[in-house]
Amino acid sequence: MGLLSLFNKELAMDLGTANSIVIYNDQVVIDEPSIVALDKTTNKIMAVGKRAQQMDGKNNKTIETIRPLRGGVIADFEMAQHLIRELIKMTNISRSFMPPALRMVICIPSGITNVEERAVRESAEQAGAKEIRMIHEPMAAAIGIGIDVLEPYGNMIVDIGGGTAEIAVISLGGIVCNKSIKVAGDEFNENVIEYMRKQHNIVIGVRTAEKVKISVGSAVSELENPPDDYETLGRDLLTGLPKNILVNYKEIAHALDKSIARIESAILETLADTPPELAADIYKSGIYLAGGGSLLRGLDQRIASKTKLKVHIAEDPLRAVARGTGIALKNFNKFSFLIK
Repeated sequence: MGLLSLFNKELAMDLGTANSIVIYNDQVVIDEPSIVALDKTTNKIMAVGKRAQQMDGKNNKTIETIRPLRGGVIADFEMAQHLIRELIKMTNISRSFMPPALRMVICIPSGITNVEERAVRESAEQAGAKEIRMIHEPMAAAIGIGIDVLEPYGNMIVDIGGGTAEIAVISLGGIVCNKSIKVAGDEFNENVIEYMRKQHNIVIGVRTAEKVKISVGSAVSELENPPDDYETLGRDLLTGLPKNILVNYKEIAHALDKSIARIESAILETLADTPPELAADIYKSGIYLAGGGSLLRGLDQRIASKTKLKVHIAEDPLRAVARGTGIALKNFNKFSFLIK
């Protein structure tokens, strides 16, 4: 290890609405929920990540759990600073007699505004980063999947995260056309909560909705290997008493239908905006899915049926964006024009 490496450290961060992933030395060192627990009486941070998530929905009046990011962008500037600072602390790279100069590459949604981008940059600076660069999520996902984004060849990426679905056509190291919509994992959870309330008269929390989505979530109403029904616990709207019901995947497919239809529409709109030569490339290569939302059962089948194109799910889609951000950081000179 050279002397300079003691005083210069580099981190790649996927600062996500649902989860934040940090890569250091080509390894995922942090993978934590993007949530902060605050003691309202002292205004001090009690926990960040998994520990804070365990408190979510079970906290008392003195504890508040906050998700600093909504829809892929910072909603609470101060809490975002705390989140980033604590994630950096978890890496242990700052534990030395002289804190290192920290360079970070953070991925951001392709549809982010200048104000929202500045909020991310300033939060990282306040958390201790000396140099901050940004890379768009679809580009990072493409690199993480293993696509050569510098080639004169069109590739379509659909990255469905917690807050946004990013749809982009990439060629020659740039985004040719794209759409960013706030329809993703969080909205799927809200769909499940609303369905349970209307159809079963039961109130459930976000964490329970997430478990339902993972256990029996589906984009189609007919699966070859359907999951077992899932026992869902909540509060009966009529009696106010705890209640349990069994939920099957067909019900959740119905609950998620409208949200998935919006993602399909965004994909079709992006394809309609794609130049003819790149459209021909996409016809050959198909569509690549990344992000946690791509793990929804039958989603690839549904998109393939709608677009009449091949659909591929990335290997380890949850970490595709973070992996690509890390590769861009490691090969900074090669990808420097993609990082701003």
